[in-house]
Amino acid sequence: MPVIGFHNSHEQIHPAQLLTAVQHAEEVGFTAAMCSDHLTPWNPRQGESGFAWSWLGAAMATTTLPFGAVNAPGQRYHPVIVAQAIATLGAMFPGRFWVALGSGEAMNEHVTGQQWPRKDVRDARLRECVDVIRALLAGEEVSHDGLVTVDRAVIYTLPEQQPALIAPAVSVATARNGADWADGLVTINQPHDKLREMIAAYRDAGGQGKLVLQVHVSWDPDPDRALAIAHDQWRSNVFPPPLCWDLDTPEAFELASAHVSPEGVTGAVRVSADLGQHTAWLKEYLDLGFDEVYLHHVGKEQRPFLDAFGEHVLPQLGVTAPAPSVAIDPPGPAENRRPHVDPVPAP
Repeated sequence: MPVIGFHNSHEQIHPAQLLTAVQHAEEVGFTAAMCSDHLTPWNPRQGESGFAWSWLGAAMATTTLPFGAVNAPGQRYHPVIVAQAIATLGAMFPGRFWVALGSGEAMNEHVTGQQWPRKDVRDARLRECVDVIRALLAGEEVSHDGLVTVDRAVIYTLPEQQPALIAPAVSVATARNGADWADGLVTINQPHDKLREMIAAYRDAGGQGKLVLQVHVSWDPDPDRALAIAHDQWRSNVFPPPLCWDLDTPEAFELASAHVSPEGVTGAVRVSADLGQHTAWLKEYLDLGFDEVYLHHVGKEQRPFLDAFGEHVLPQLGVTAPAPSVAIDPPGPAENRRPHVDPVPAP
């Protein structure tokens, strides 16, 4: 059975509403979930910035779904704090969490007042952060001096099963570069030939683990409204790198997208009122070799989308209806404790 998940967009929807939405997603048959991690929305109309890590604890405690998150360590987040957050969710919810670690966007990171580095520097900083996070999750004491600085850091509460660290990529080069450290690859809907290239680049470079795709969709029974929703909410998200990395405010994205037509959004968002068409698109992505597909309905209202896709799309993809919900006991303290290891000397 394919994994078809629900993407939770913190830059668009209030976290309390998203919590209700992801609980309903499980009820209607979605088998996984993931979320963004934004301080800043892409445009003023999106207008939200719920804190992903607070929300993840609530969402994982009140559903049985596995969850993923996208995070950018190195500037707004120190890698030790990211490692602690990963370890805590992994300890509380064994085997149910993964995280994609990327180099970030200026819109979220500029708030520290630090210079926004060149892409090659950001990639090097990310690699340092990944190494720090992996060592901490392995129970090591870590000191590091480089593009990030760490002084004798230790994570005492560790998961029994380390969460997967996934490489997010929108380009072939980034997919290839992530192959030597990642436990999997996640990308967004793009032309099929581009996705094939990315998969091949990742695998040919030795990349292991699962292939994950996030698909932006817009659905409404009225086709004009489906297109209007996509244009209203997601026209700021049609720009390729480096523009999408380097613009630093919602207002800048709003200005950049001022002349994007409704039809201009359809390259980034799968827009249709036809649930059969959405099903066909998703089957094509699964046929490309993706193991998990997460649907991001770009509208503000999630329940009609969840109900329609739960009833009409998921069954056509081979996703079976969920069992009746049962009460979930609050997670208790993990039995594991940090193993004894010799300190790692500073480099």
